[in-house]
Amino acid sequence: MTLQECYSALGGDYDEAAGRLRSDRLIQKILLKFPADPSYDLLVRSMESQEYGEAFRAAHTIKGVCQNLAFTRLFESSNQLSEALRNGFTPEAPALAEQVGRDYQVTVEAIRAFQEANGG
Repeated sequence: MTLQECYSALGGDYDEAAGRLRSDRLIQKILLKFPADPSYDLLVRSMESQEYGEAFRAAHTIKGVCQNLAFTRLFESSNQLSEALRNGFTPEAPALAEQVGRDYQVTVEAIRAFQEANGG
């Protein structure tokens, strides 16, 4: 699996990432670190415990990372959740958090498939 194929699988924009980060080596290095970032786990815990300020910060962090890496699908859903939580709980926040979860899983699965296809 190539980086371009990985980006296609996760709903991202490889060309945008390449334009921003300038090398496949750097893209790969950062991409492979993404699943270890604690922001998604923090988002899940914060939503479960109804700590919506913390959930906002987690969603906002995910949004920023995804924007920088051009993970378009996850950027869009985390942006919507971030905006919904900006001033505290809103009725649409749980459904948006579920969408972030689905998009996050797609993203992580694509990254793991890329990692496995490329030796590790």
